[in-house]
Amino acid sequence: MGNPYREIFRAPGTRGFAAAGFVARLPIAMAPIGIVTMLSQTHGQYWLAGAVAATFTLANAFAAPQISRLVDRFGQSRLLAPTAAVAVLAFAALILAARLHWPAWTLFASALLAAAMPSIPAMVRARWTEIFRDRPELNTAFAFESAADELVYIAGASLSVGLSVALFPEAGLVASTLFLALGMTAFVAQRATEPKVREAGAVARASAIRLRPVQMITAALIFVGAIFATAEVTTVALTRELGQPDAATLVIGVYAIGSFVVGLIVGALNLRAPLHRQLLTALGVLLLTTLPLLLVGSVPALVGAIFLSGVAISPTFITAFGLIERRVPPEVLTEGVTWVMTGIGIGMALGAFVTGWVVDTYGPRSGFWVSAAAATTALAIVALGQRVLGAPRPAAA
Repeated sequence: MGNPYREIFRAPGTRGFAAAGFVARLPIAMAPIGIVTMLSQTHGQYWLAGAVAATFTLANAFAAPQISRLVDRFGQSRLLAPTAAVAVLAFAALILAARLHWPAWTLFASALLAAAMPSIPAMVRARWTEIFRDRPELNTAFAFESAADELVYIAGASLSVGLSVALFPEAGLVASTLFLALGMTAFVAQRATEPKVREAGAVARASAIRLRPVQMITAALIFVGAIFATAEVTTVALTRELGQPDAATLVIGVYAIGSFVVGLIVGALNLRAPLHRQLLTALGVLLLTTLPLLLVGSVPALVGAIFLSGVAISPTFITAFGLIERRVPPEVLTEGVTWVMTGIGIGMALGAFVTGWVVDTYGPRSGFWVSAAAATTALAIVALGQRVLGAPRPAAA
């Protein structure tokens, strides 16, 4: 049997837009932590650094679906260039404001404008869908993209912090901005693989979030995103309690590696079960693998349990995006994918907040109870929505 990943890259243009998309999405991980690292060094106020980073993250979470909705109507090349340009200029203004100690409001204003950064993972997945719509290769392509997302989070944050510490405070955000500018320019230049704009029917006139499958999958992935953030926050607190705080980086890396490896394996398989059943199964496994985390009492046990808990993350994401492709009309696909990405981001933000409160109130070992509760809720949402998620794609008017 041939390598399925080699097969998807036989299609003309796929290597180019996949490579450009990887570079362009690095700011997803680099920008927020780059803002925190930069401002904590230039201003010495962590509350200010966190507030500015949160302004960017939350504003982008709500702006990105609206940008993607316009992309579905007018095309990638017409929307991505101006919105990315606004984001690049805003990041440049933020860097200057930090460097020159401009008034605090300029930091927040720049972060707010930087939220115009488009959701590049949604744009890349839209191109894969255009090439492999309703074909088994699309599952492999989505698996590849999930693996790329994992690599971005593994490498991006570390690179951003490392540059800022080793060179100068703004270095991480400078690199992030350059990656956005160069990657997006290369991505937009590849017009041959750009999804064609379809005539907007009755479905497309309304937002994709009004579609029941999008609502259910987004809601479920809010809680999956919370699991991801909960694992990171609790790991940092627990390794500190166990007297080995330096082990946190290793443990979090193992968590991401587990998700990365299993995602690649799932993408190479041609599973026959309906996607809504696959998603239910993946979330069931996700719940089961969070339970050993409640019993860990040492760093080696934490490493093993955290690796196990990561194995269902990528399969969940792969299947969720596959369901969006199958259940959402093509003319609102990019917006639908972006809403799911937004759900993950919101879940990570809320999960970090809730877990931080639980850890402060009940101790580090209690943090993983948030993971179990979030996994249970995600599973319940998808279980109750099996009929909706298994229904045919609504037809465009």
